Amino acid sequence: MVRPEKKRFVEEIKEKLQRAVGIVLTDFKGLNVHELSELRKRLQEQGIEYRVVKNTLIRIAASESNLGELEKYLEGPTALAFGFEEPISPARILLDFSREHETLKIKGGVLNGEVIDAIRVKALALLPSKEELVVKLLSSLQLTLYGLVNSLNAPVRGLVMTLNALAQQKS
Repeated sequence: MVRPEKKRFVEEIKEKLQRAVGIVLTDFKGLNVHELSELRKRLQEQGIEYRVVKNTLIRIAASESNLGELEKYLEGPTALAFGFEEPISPARILLDFSREHETLKIKGGVLNGEVIDAIRVKALALLPSKEELVVKLLSSLQLTLYGLVNSLNAPVRGLVMTLNALAQQKS
């Protein structure tokens, strides 16, 4: 018999699995309380929720959310990082933290409803952020516009230089 509080908790996890645009599953075994608090603080600063959840409850919520493939990552202690605004942020923060604290292991994740393995999570974390991509796009557009303006001005500039040369030659 499932207790009502567990059923509510499964519904809460199921709702977060469906709403999140980026989810990372981690094995936090070996982290002390101070390190775990530091990790939670870093994640919360970016609007990411980090929850330690029993594997059986994740399994139930995942199967009800059509994410049954998550089951293969549910070995040992598991914590979920839910990113609701940007899909890359949880992966980036957890990868940086796992480089500093080797006991934190990335198990896998979910990107826009698709289950991905740890290798893809790490590759995702290495991608530039949305802001960086926008800056690169705007700078390339700006350079293109400068080139276009220079190309359009070249004939006029050539005409002016020719007329100046003729005027100097006649005077």
